[in-house]
Amino acid sequence: MGSSGSPVRGACNTRPVEATHEATPSPRQHANLAALLTAAAADNPDGSALVDEHRQVTWAELEHECAGVAGGLAGLGMVASNRVAILLGNRIEFVTAYLGALGSGLVAVPLNPHAATGEIVRVLADCSPKVVVCDRDTVTPTRAAVAGLAEALEGADEAVRARAVVPQVVVVEAPTLPGEHVYADLYDSGRSVTPPPKDPETLAVLLYTAGTSGRPRAAMLPHRALLANIEQAAGLAPPPLERTDRVLGVLPMFHVYGLNAVLGQVLRQAACLVIADRFDAEGTLALIARESVTNVPIAPPALAAWSRRDDLRDRLTGVRTVLSGASPLHPEVVRRFEERSGLTVHQGYGLTEAAPVVTSTLGSSTPKPGSVGRPLPGVEIRVVDESGFDTDGLDPGEIRIRGANLFCGYWPEGCGAPDDDGWYGTGDVGYVDPDGDLFLVDRLKEIVIVSGFNVYPVEVEEAVAEVDGVGEVAVIGAPDDEGGTEVVVAYVVADETSATPIEELADAVRAHCQSRLAPFKQPIQVHVVDRLPRSVSGKVAKGRLRDTQRRRAMGLS
Repeated sequence: MGSSGSPVRGACNTRPVEATHEATPSPRQHANLAALLTAAAADNPDGSALVDEHRQVTWAELEHECAGVAGGLAGLGMVASNRVAILLGNRIEFVTAYLGALGSGLVAVPLNPHAATGEIVRVLADCSPKVVVCDRDTVTPTRAAVAGLAEALEGADEAVRARAVVPQVVVVEAPTLPGEHVYADLYDSGRSVTPPPKDPETLAVLLYTAGTSGRPRAAMLPHRALLANIEQAAGLAPPPLERTDRVLGVLPMFHVYGLNAVLGQVLRQAACLVIADRFDAEGTLALIARESVTNVPIAPPALAAWSRRDDLRDRLTGVRTVLSGASPLHPEVVRRFEERSGLTVHQGYGLTEAAPVVTSTLGSSTPKPGSVGRPLPGVEIRVVDESGFDTDGLDPGEIRIRGANLFCGYWPEGCGAPDDDGWYGTGDVGYVDPDGDLFLVDRLKEIVIVSGFNVYPVEVEEAVAEVDGVGEVAVIGAPDDEGGTEVVVAYVVADETSATPIEELADAVRAHCQSRLAPFKQPIQVHVVDRLPRSVSGKVAKGRLRDTQRRRAMGLS
């Protein structure tokens, strides 16, 4: 719920007062995620905590810096449940801003540092942060967004102005304008911080996600959910990482995967995070060698980029664990990568609303091609049909999940929260084999309905990927010209190493699909494109492809 609304079922406690109800904390009995930092600093004070291109800090130093940030935010007038927007790339200051905010009972709102000004304005208007932290790369759009919000509020009615806030701007390592604050000065405030609420249901993070609706909205993750998922993942055998690991931190920390599945585990184990602002096929391999990285959490596009390298085994000599998540990983990419690296790729499935990990092949007796593994300890899965009944055998259905790691709804009212029995419908389609391993099939909203028959795009994509000359493929549905049904449309990127001429690729795809798929599943249109649009997590942005298809139908492209 918002700070001024009525309590709703499943809503997080965002009030800066004593808890209104009892809640079960994580197995380690922490009520605030920042307590993991306190524990790490006590257990491993001189151990290396974070390394980025500028400097490195120990766990004791990190705790000291985060305490300084917490005091500085209090000096800016921040009180428990106020929101702090963090508009930074991967760097040490992201971590200190995040943990400093949480440790003082504030709500962190990590944002994409590549977001457009209009997107930033919408977030500022939606969740009303009182402070925005930015740096040299993001200060210009931040200033423009703050100015745009202030201008919009001038013409708004009194009720809107009362709810909205024009945030203060705090700048990391860049010149400031009058009225702005220098991030480093927060450390010197000497301001004492009021202990944060001890209710693990207190809201910790707002993460903006498309969810199942396609409209960006903020998932409310309380400390309970973040801590629970960290403990659930740590309970795997083997665990995702250990204290002795040096962990690659190239996944964006504003995204739930990098934020809690990676940074959260590093905090839990008091390991070392080697921070990189972006992935570069050659540069990231060099970083792994230079910093003796042993644990590599990575997104599928990075694995695909590496999988064709002949020197991969030598470049990853010191690595013992490779973890993939955030988006589906094609079995052929896994085969190539494992063959050339000598390493096993462990895959997982998750979503923002689950903080994020739901399953992992680390929990499987043997990783299976195409599987995303078994549920984490403490996470339950059901697969249900259109009527909400459990499916039989290997029949696919919607994946529903239950566990202490689930969010408490979307900001601000708590809508979309798990049901009264704790189950949350993910919108993903899959099935569970007799061994308990989960296989993803598709998204409910991406199923193409052709003359009343369901077509799962993944099945068509697998067939198209078999064609010589196809490097990548994405399949969507589009309205039929006759109306009342949909047709299957394939977007294909050519494999530059293939001998198949690009001008013949579309015909080759059609011919192969005619022999491989039932007529209603075959692509009616095949478009060869230079690249597929992707989200920041590496997923193919099918919404953009559908928009492209609509523009084609209107003769606009």
